Amino acid sequence: MAILKIRTDEDPILRKKSREVDTFDDNLKQLIDDMYETMYDAEGVGLAAVQIGKLKRMLVIDDYEGSKLVMINPKRIEESGDVEALEGCLSVPERVGKVKRFETVKVEYQTADGEETAIEAEGFLARIIQHEMDHLDGILYTDLAEEMFDINKETGEGE
Repeated sequence: MAILKIRTDEDPILRKKSREVDTFDDNLKQLIDDMYETMYDAEGVGLAAVQIGKLKRMLVIDDYEGSKLVMINPKRIEESGDVEALEGCLSVPERVGKVKRFETVKVEYQTADGEETAIEAEGFLARIIQHEMDHLDGILYTDLAEEMFDINKETGEGE
């Protein structure tokens, strides 16, 4: 496993649309392991492949509340409600923003073995899924934020 470099908001790759994954092999599983290790090292809850420079429609999530997911080729099929909350991003260090998202989403995706499945998520998990799926289309949460705040490194609080 390896900790990979996380691309930050000035990197043009973050604005590109990721491509479908069609090969489910040991290389893909190694990439998934590396993505988890990178995400955990950076203390994140989600990471899209494009954030480490791979234009693949895949993401990893761990909400630390019991949901640990690998989502390959995800497609949102239902959504409802909306809620506004603060979001941050490993690719936009030291900033947070107020973003409106759907409260509940249903997403179809493939597992690391290529099996098709679906999840209905709400609350924090739904927010993470939507945030990471946006990355796959070259969208950063800063594009959607109604308001942005700098985080004070010393206190961890917004200024």
